[in-house]
Amino acid sequence: MNESEFLQHTDRLFAHIEDQIDEGGWDFDCQISGNVLTIEADDGTQIIVNRHTPNQELWIAAKSGGYHFSEQNGRWLATRDGSEFFAVLNQALTAASGETVTVEAV
Repeated sequence: MNESEFLQHTDRLFAHIEDQIDEGGWDFDCQISGNVLTIEADDGTQIIVNRHTPNQELWIAAKSGGYHFSEQNGRWLATRDGSEFFAVLNQALTAASGETVTVEAV
C-alpha cells in the first residue's frame, strides 16, 4: 500500500478502536493527535498506539512493553513474535482497566 492508503487505513483503525471503547463502556479516555492514539485509564495508565509511516507499521507502547506490527495479508502481526495487533491491544487494555476488554478486529 502507498503512504496515502496507509494513512487512510490507520485513520479508520484509530477511529474503530475509539468507537469500540466507547461502545463497550470501558472507562478510558481516547485522544488522537497526529500519528498517535493515546488511551488513558482512570489511574493514569496509558496505552499508546502510534503509526510509523516510513515503515508502514503500527506500534503499541504499554506497561507490558513495546510492540511493532506490520500488515500481512490483511492482519497486523507483531514483527517479533507474530502476535496479532488486537490481541496485544486487548491484553494491554485489560491490564490497565482490571476488567476484560475486547476491541474487535476491523
